[in-house]
Order: sequence, then structure tokens, then C-alpha cells
Amino acid sequence: MKAPARPAPQTLWNPQRPSPMPHHRYRPFHERVQVPVADRDWPTARIERAPLWVPVDLRDGNQALAEPMDTPRKRRFFDLLTGMGFKEIEVGYPSASRTDFDFVRHLVTGGAVPDDVTPVVFTPARRELIDRTFEAVEGLPRAVVHLYIATSPVWRDVVLGRDRGEVWRTVREAATHMARLAGDAPGIRFQFSPETFNLTEPDFVLELCDGLTELWDASPDRPVTHNLPATVEIATPNVYADQIEYLHRNLARRDSVILSVHPHNDRGTGVACAELAVLAGAQRVEGCLFGNGERTGNVDLVTLALNLFAQGVDPMVDFGDIDAVRETVEHCNRLPVHPRHPYAGELVHTAFSGTHQDAISKGLTHHAERAAALGLAPGQAPWEVPYLPIDPADVGRSYEAVIRVNSQSGKGGVAYLLRTHHGLDLPGRMRPDFSRVVQEATDGSGREATPKELYELFRAAYLAEGEVQLHAWSAHREAPGVHRFVCTLQIGDRTGDHEGTGNGPLTAFVDALAGAGFTVDVLDFAEHDHEHEHPVAGDSVAYAECRVNGTTAWGAAEDSTALAASVRAVLSAVNRAVR
Repeated sequence: MKAPARPAPQTLWNPQRPSPMPHHRYRPFHERVQVPVADRDWPTARIERAPLWVPVDLRDGNQALAEPMDTPRKRRFFDLLTGMGFKEIEVGYPSASRTDFDFVRHLVTGGAVPDDVTPVVFTPARRELIDRTFEAVEGLPRAVVHLYIATSPVWRDVVLGRDRGEVWRTVREAATHMARLAGDAPGIRFQFSPETFNLTEPDFVLELCDGLTELWDASPDRPVTHNLPATVEIATPNVYADQIEYLHRNLARRDSVILSVHPHNDRGTGVACAELAVLAGAQRVEGCLFGNGERTGNVDLVTLALNLFAQGVDPMVDFGDIDAVRETVEHCNRLPVHPRHPYAGELVHTAFSGTHQDAISKGLTHHAERAAALGLAPGQAPWEVPYLPIDPADVGRSYEAVIRVNSQSGKGGVAYLLRTHHGLDLPGRMRPDFSRVVQEATDGSGREATPKELYELFRAAYLAEGEVQLHAWSAHREAPGVHRFVCTLQIGDRTGDHEGTGNGPLTAFVDALAGAGFTVDVLDFAEHDHEHEHPVAGDSVAYAECRVNGTTAWGAAEDSTALAASVRAVLSAVNRAVR
């Protein structure tokens, strides 16, 4: 028999103490609702296709706004949703306000609903409000009428003052009235939500849902939607998955039911609840773009859809221009999207940390090389870049904002920005040297450095004139393997002519410098042509690491020819060593 594991000696390494918070006032979920748990299938399931998405921004999200949307803002939002490819959209609560009713009528009379889009309207289980709802959708060729009532014990006891039997009678009467109003219209379908589902006895949910499936005579070609909300999150997402799987396994006429979920985010796990619910058998997910909603919000459809995209699953909606989507939603909701919001936030594809920048820079280079080797455009090649779960270009982002530099940044990010914005490909050994220059500047200012500011720092550090100035020079080959370099050097206020010889022009220049009192050894050297789309001073760039009178320094230069850039890079290193 295996001995029980001993508890870790927590107090030895993390001596936490009980808090003064009154946690005893709150009951754990298992004391509030019993979840029948059989053998679970959802932990080993995989999501291989997108669920049916239903944005509820125009109803549930709108109800959560301090200033609800007017018809022009709602119409702009509706057009965004249809343009992105959503095919079922909850458009309002027409019995709740004149504004919602008028917007639904605007869609009906204005011909705004595409032929393949189905509007959804929301109604409580009250006869006069159902009448008003059907009045709103009159003339729509397709619509889903969504009936709801709260079902959990606390709501039955505290809010409704009804027992289970009375709640069922209320629902049955409302559903019967809906069926009568719909008549034989094939375009009208029905949806039911037992609000506060996750706190309701599972057998009562089955009783209600199965009763309505039968009453509405659901069939595979005219299914009923049963929508099971986590109205207020009460437990970890695996509990919600257990609840959904129980209903998925036990619902009557399962092939005539669309099993839907509507998670909220009170515990901050709305996305996880939705994903696990889909693993557990849910076919449809209601939520809002960027998670707007009461309290901490509805589940975020942007994150859900792009999570699938990042796993190689077609999200079935288009987020190819995420910035335009965000701007429209911010305008309509009058709420900002957080800069760290997954996939869509202003900073989500941005790295300030030096180690992150270095990994991303190397990853982007590797990706370009791999794409070339496969004979593919970079936008078509398989994506594997550190710290970037998706290619920012796939959601309409540019690479310019991927790496940004501040005092935390390192050599990789600085080098990446100089290369991509200014065509300067610093040698690997030089990058720490310039990184120190940048860090000193950003430490002093306490703010981010733009690519333009990085280039100005580079110019000031390496390209500015120093104490030693080269006024005139020439280099020519005297014989095979013998070059002569003749120059005029100004050192402080002294000017003189110097010459040297060597097996190349650069070694000949080093020899000339020796005559001026500078012992120079070139330790590392690199040069490259500028990319002409970058605004630069010259066509060639050179970098030189030199030991000058015992002091080692890097230099750099831009000039019209490779030789001129090389000579001035050595001169730059000399000036940086002697200053």
C-alpha cells in the first residue's frame, strides 16, 4: 500500500500566515450545486473546428454600457459583425427599451440583414413582452427568439418567489405562446436559457430543456438552441465542463438540439470555461468582442477565435485587420481595449525585454530563411517564432512595433530596429557596445527610444567627428601585395601629412596612423551595402573593432564606397578609444 504523501514543509520556505479576510462567509460550489460526474470524455477531447459563434454585443454587451449605443453606433457594430463573417447575431432586447425596439425595426425595414445572417432577439418569459418581441421581428425572413428565466434556487427563492413547479409552468406558458405566434413560419426558431444554469440542479435543467424540445417539436432541420450560461462564475472551469458534458450526454433528441454556452468572467476564467465547454460537447458560444459585459464581462470571442487560429484551426470569422475591429468596437462601446489584451492590444506583439527581443529577432531571421528554403513567401511559410504565438501580419499588424526599446532592452532588439529601419546590420560583437550606449540614454530619460532616436544615438556615438580628423587621403597599389596610403591628419590643433604601407589599403592606413602616434590593431571588421529603401548618408557601411594604444573600441562609418567607409570606421574606433 502506497504511503500518503507528506505535506511540503511550506512554513520553512514560504511562511504565509492566515489572512484577516472573512472567507468563512462564502460557500464552495460543491455545497451549492451537485454535479453528477461520470467518466469524463472532455479531458481527452480536442477542438478541431470552430463552434458556432454568436456575438451578443448589441444586447448583453450593450446592457453593460454606462451609455448604451444609439442606432447609428449599433448599425456600425452590426455591419462590422456581418463583414467579419458572423452568421447569427443577437441584435437586441426589443421589449426592454424603445431604442432596442427601434433598432430591430431599422434592421427589418432598412434591408440591413444579409441573406445568410440570422438575427437573435431576447425576451423574458412574460406574455406581453413576448408579444412586443414578435412585433419587433415582424417582416424578418429568419430570426431566433431567445426565451430566458432564472432557474437556480437562490433566484427562485429570493427574486422570483416560485418553486420548481411554478417556474416550469411559467416557462411552458411562455413557450406555448411563442409557438402560437410563430405559427408555421419556417424562418423562426427558438432558443431557451435557464439563466444561472451553473447554480441550478442539473435534473431541473434537463426537465426544462427536454420539455421545451418536445413542446417546440424540435427536429434536425429546425433545431432548438439550449443555451447554458455561467451567469456568475462560481467554480473552476473543469466544473463547468462537467455540467455541460452531463447535459450533452442526457439531453433528449440530441440531434435536434444546438447546445450553446454563455460564460461570464467573474473569476477571470471565461475563456477557459468556453474552451472546456466546447471540449465537453457545446456546439455554440455566445460572447462579446473583447469581452465587454456586466461586471467583469462576457467571454471574449476575439481571444477564443484567435486561440483556435493559433492551433491551426480555421476560426470561421475574419480578424485579418484586428486594429480596424478594435477601433470600431472602441468607438461603439466608448470603452478602450486594454493594451495587453490578447492578440489585439497595442502592446501585445511588443517586446521591451532584451532576452525577448534577441529571441524574436533571431526567430524572424530564421523564419525568412526557412521560407526561402521552402520556396514560399514568408506569409505562407509555417510559423515558429519565439514569443510570438501568431504572425502579427496575419491580423494586420506590421513588424515595426514588435520590438521596442527602453532601459530593459538588450542588444538583440536594438540591432533589429537599426537593421529594419535604417539598414544597419551591426556585427554580433559590436551589439553589446551599442546596447550600452542606448541603455545609458534610456536610463537617463526613463522612456522608450524610437527607431529614429536609436539612429541618432548611433550617429552621435560612432559617426561624429572626434579629436583625430582625416582631411585628405589617397590609397593606391604600388606592387602586388603592397599598398600605399597617404593622408593629412589633424590631431587637436596640429595638422600633418602621414603615409604608410601594407598588404592592403586598410593596413596601410593603420601604418600611417602609427606615424601619428597611434598603435592600432584591427581585431574585427565587417562591411555591407545599404539597402536603398532606407534613408541613409551613404551606400556602404563599415564596422571596425580596434585596439588603440592598448584600449579597445568599436567604430563605424557610412560613406559612398566600401573603402572610404572602412577607413573612416577605423578612424571612428581611434577617436572612441582616445577620447
